[in-house]
Amino acid sequence: MAGVKLDGAGAQKMKTIEEALSTVQTIHGHVERMAIDVKNQRGVGVIPGQIKRIATPLQGQLKGQFGLIADQVSNMIIAMGRGGGEQMKVRVLRESVALLRTALEIAAAKVKEQHSVKIETSDD
Repeated sequence: MAGVKLDGAGAQKMKTIEEALSTVQTIHGHVERMAIDVKNQRGVGVIPGQIKRIATPLQGQLKGQFGLIADQVSNMIIAMGRGGGEQMKVRVLRESVALLRTALEIAAAKVKEQHSVKIETSDD
């Protein structure tokens, strides 16, 4: 019987992707809290700052292995600093989170495809 596992580089990349997906999920929660505050016409308070604080290490974490995805995180951080209404920022943040999640899922599929190693097991 033959099985498939990831080589060392693939395992490290998958670990990075899994951690990044977890961080993106946290960012998504903050974005949705911000959206609720905007919808109820309340101030968003410190939520944009919290999102930046979470996203900045994510950008650094992804930079070494997934530069294009790290650039998407950078674009999200820059978009948060721009002027404009809070509703527009919520829209941009939602789009950014969706793009990041999709890019990370595609990267995970590519890592599995490129770094899979067949292992042989004997039937005794």
